[in-house]
Amino acid sequence: MNDTMATQTFSIMQNIDFPSEAENIYLVEKLVDNVCEELQIPEGNYGNILIALTEAVNNAIHHGNKLDVNKTTSVACGQIENILKFRIEDEGVGFDFENLPDPTDPENIEKPNGRGIFLMKNLADEVSFEENGRIVELTFEC
Repeated sequence: MNDTMATQTFSIMQNIDFPSEAENIYLVEKLVDNVCEELQIPEGNYGNILIALTEAVNNAIHHGNKLDVNKTTSVACGQIENILKFRIEDEGVGFDFENLPDPTDPENIEKPNGRGIFLMKNLADEVSFEENGRIVELTFEC
């Protein structure tokens, strides 16, 4: 993203807040469907957006808020020109996002989890963390 783009304000298109229950992931799928339809996002980008956002929200629900229904997971979506940005926030304590095990390392290949951030980084054009990892921003050029 260039300096001009970084200083421009993204207008929030949609924002959803929901209790941190795994079943609520369908709300995120509906959000992606609505946004992609409204913006006429190419089908090639749709899958990357859906998977990356689902991974981020699953992490917020399971690891951030620890499936505590009294804690809220929030997802906001904004757009400016050809840039689509999603902001996912939980009420957890955060995590050390700079020292994660490599899921492609042979000792981690068989592990059933630990691939979410790897997937996000490979599917989104940019991934950033704020507030000790409690907030994740996914950026897609469409």
